[in-house]
Amino acid sequence: MKHIIFKDKYPVWSIELKKSEVEQDSVDEIIEYFKTKIENHPIGTFIAIFDHYAHTTSIPEHKVADEIKALKNIIFCFGKEIPKPIVGAVRPRSISVCELEDTFEISSMEAPNEVMNEVMQNWAIELKKSI
Repeated sequence: MKHIIFKDKYPVWSIELKKSEVEQDSVDEIIEYFKTKIENHPIGTFIAIFDHYAHTTSIPEHKVADEIKALKNIIFCFGKEIPKPIVGAVRPRSISVCELEDTFEISSMEAPNEVMNEVMQNWAIELKKSI
């Protein structure tokens, strides 16, 4: 698991998994895996799936790195409280699933709730099948 600050301000975690390390064969199968995890979580709510790759490549002047084969986001929320109006700025959550030649890269902006952040990271780690 890598933790970086993207563009000097966005805290992001990511994990790169070789295709041979996961049971799923596609971005769609990994998105379904996350959807099941979200729907089975006591406070998780599935919202939508966004095909970021299709959206970007539909723009005439688009730029997508050659190594990116597919990229989708699953959007969901863990929100069980709204203590201040500003909370809406950091919700809902999104996990990105990107397919490269031999790997899948799973990433998300870190959640302000450390427990929920850990849940998302554990879901990503659990994709790796035991060898």
